[in-house]
Amino acid sequence: MNFTLKIWRQKSRSEKGLFETYSVQNISPDCSFLEMLDILNEQLILQNQEPVAFDHDCREGICGMCSLFINGRAHGPDDDITTCQLHMRKFRDNETITIEPWRCRAFPIIKDLMVDRSALEQILQEGGYISVNTGGTPDANTILISKENADEAMDAATCIGCGACVATCKNGSAMLFLAAKVSHLALLPQGKIETERRVRAMVKKMDELGFGNCTNTGACEVECPKGIAVSHIARLNREFLKANLKS
Repeated sequence: MNFTLKIWRQKSRSEKGLFETYSVQNISPDCSFLEMLDILNEQLILQNQEPVAFDHDCREGICGMCSLFINGRAHGPDDDITTCQLHMRKFRDNETITIEPWRCRAFPIIKDLMVDRSALEQILQEGGYISVNTGGTPDANTILISKENADEAMDAATCIGCGACVATCKNGSAMLFLAAKVSHLALLPQGKIETERRVRAMVKKMDELGFGNCTNTGACEVECPKGIAVSHIARLNREFLKANLKS
């Protein structure tokens, strides 16, 4: 398979960027998208050109580093996957593919397709944890949790913090990410003690970092590689309201 690639190139956040066009040929349909970019970079190096900078790590759909906007969709033209799980068979032979970094005020560009997503980590540092003395490993049945709550908490906990929800949202909102982190702790007894402080602190930090507001378009849920539901945003809003009323 042959492809024409329109890739965003930008040397640093302080410099202007532009799209540059490249061609790759004889790509296997079973090749992953990131492997295709590796092939392009090998080609550029042999031509004494600077390779394209892009984030990647596990390449197993776990870490969320492979944050690319491909033909106008976060992680590309497939559902419930990260970019590293996207394969070239999802594209047509001789197709032109446009590749961009996440676009969000809170995610400044580092270089080319790499963005600084540390804003999500800063939100987590404000309360995405529990502070208890765990001691030895307790038996699984010492704290009773309903299966319904356990399942919903685990669904929320699958968030990998890739930022696709932020990049997809027309407002650049981090509400689905924040809701997933607040929701899975709010559903479990271990997270109840700090619930009020946690939700107020994390929402405050999210606002400080320049993320936009949620207007319930639902685009975040559609593009989330883990299929996290917007119903968690409703729980976040309830927890935030309760915390403010009690304070």
